[in-house]
This record gives sequence, structure tokens and C-alpha cells, in this order.
Amino acid sequence: MTQRLPTAAAFPATRLRRTRASAWSRAMHRETQLTPANLIWPLFVTEGSGVEEPITSLPGVSRWSVDGIVARAKEAVDLGIPCLALFPNTQSDRRSEDGREALNPGNLMCRAIRAIKDACGDDIGVLTDVALDPYTSHGQDGLIDASGYVLNDATVEALVGQSLNQAAAGADIIAPSDMMDGRIAAIRAALEGSGHINIQIMSYAAKYASAFYGPFRDAVGSRGLLKGDKKTYQMDPANAEEALREVAMDLAEGADSVMVKPGLPYLDIVRAVKDRFEVPVFAYQVSGEYAMIEAAVAAGAGDRDALVLETLLAFRRAGCSGVLTYHAAHAARLLGGRPY
Repeated sequence: MTQRLPTAAAFPATRLRRTRASAWSRAMHRETQLTPANLIWPLFVTEGSGVEEPITSLPGVSRWSVDGIVARAKEAVDLGIPCLALFPNTQSDRRSEDGREALNPGNLMCRAIRAIKDACGDDIGVLTDVALDPYTSHGQDGLIDASGYVLNDATVEALVGQSLNQAAAGADIIAPSDMMDGRIAAIRAALEGSGHINIQIMSYAAKYASAFYGPFRDAVGSRGLLKGDKKTYQMDPANAEEALREVAMDLAEGADSVMVKPGLPYLDIVRAVKDRFEVPVFAYQVSGEYAMIEAAVAAGAGDRDALVLETLLAFRRAGCSGVLTYHAAHAARLLGGRPY
């Protein structure tokens, strides 16, 4: 028999506005809090020294050379941001059909990881993207056959090598974003077998084939390269139950945490995952979401500070342990080390 919750007393015995009447009371009754510790800052790495390349479709976001990434890492430490997420802009002459640059110990990603760890040590975590799209000449996340179909098992083998390469460079969290079946088990086994027993896996477990990724593809240089789409491996935006199956598989295979991507349009998925599995759930407030906020601000349709904090608080309310957001540094400055 279902237990009924007690019914609230009728108005005016119950006035829900009583607890909202003053700032101290609102703070005391707040159910959800946002702090800098809930933020992960995605950063784009490019070649060179002293380089900052503004990304037109992501106003306020730039690609940085490795020295600039190190400066951002030190900034993040000062702001209380616990983790960076790195994404490389691989030069066209280093891209290939098989994405073999992902396995190069001296590639851009690995150099950035080492530089951050040399400068900051364990003061900040480094999360690394595992997928082949930054390295392939065709822009897909995996290896393809003659028809352009992305091959699952051959791709997983390449992803294992990429993960071990990043782990050897000093990555703290391996984050496979490719959506190949079985890759978490293979990566976990490889990490354990090579002695990397404390490296976390944050699986992009529910990554949707979304229209919100455009500016990101500009940032990593893959938009003009992509042939076709990614609908054979990324999830259909119409599906929710399938997301729970994906999460269950990845947790069973050894993921320490899971991610939902994109963010705000999929808060129902975040809540469903949190309620079902009671594990750390993260969301990626993706490039298109960021760009829409910036466009609203530029059009005078909203206040940046208020929009940023409200959207990030919504992720926390839905059940996120943390959020990957390009607004991380801005939000951390607004918070000033205090919860919101």
C-alpha cells in the first residue's frame, strides 16, 4: 500500500512565502548549492607558443598554446575549479584516415597534460577526451570502412591505445566520448593491466546526436571535415530509456562516473540516471548552449551573470555532481569561493 504524504495545512495557516521573505531565510532553506568545486573547465589546445586564437562561434572562448593552457590551469587552481577538460586542435597534416596521431606520445594533448602536471601537480585534475575525431581526416569519432560506416570493434582497439597514451602522460580522468559499444570494459582492463589503477573513467554514457555541437567542431577544426553525420553511434534525441541502458552497461564495465551530453535540453535524462543508479552524474553544457547564452546577452535579452548561475544551478538541482562549462572561470569568479 502506497503511503500518502501529509497534506499541507490550508492558507493562511500555510504561507509558503514566509520562508522567502528575507535573504537569510532563503539561504537557510535552499535545497541546492553551486560552488566552484562543481565546475569542470573545457579548454582547447593548439600548436605554437604564446598563441591565443579566439573562436568566432564561441565568443569569449579561445584556443591556447600549451603555455597558455598552463596559465589557465594556474588560474583555475586560484579560482577553486578542481578539473580541466582538454580538447586538441590537431593540425591538418597530422590528421589521417586512421587517426594515428592519437597514439603519438608527443601529440598536442599529451604535451599539454605533462605541462599542466609539471606546473600544478595534484592541485588540479586533468580530464582527457578519448575519441578519434580530433585526429581523423574524415571527422568521425572512429575508424571507417569503404562506405563511411564507423567500425565499432576496430575503433575500440584504437581507443584503448589512445587512453593508455594519455594515462602515461599523466591524465587523471579518461573520458571516452566516442559512444562505441564495449569501450569502457576494454579501457578499464587496459588501465588495470598497465598499473594505472587509480585513473578514473568518466564515460560519455548518454551522448546524443545533437544540433548543439556546431561551435565545438569549429574549435577542434572538424566541422569542415565531417562527412555525413554521427547518428549510427550517438543517441537519438527521442530516446530516454535507451540512455539508462547505456549507463547501466558502462557502469557494469567499470566507469566511475557518467556524463549526459548535451546539458540543459537533457535534464530529464540527468534526473533519471541519478534516480536509477545513485552514482556521480555529470553533464556537459555544450558549445551551442554557451553560444545561445552569449547571443542572448549580446542582444540585450538577458544578464550574463544571472543566466550563467541559474543554468548551472539547474544542473545541480537535476542531480549533477558537476558540470563541464565554458563559463566555468566566469562562474567561479562570480561565486568568489562561496556557495550560491
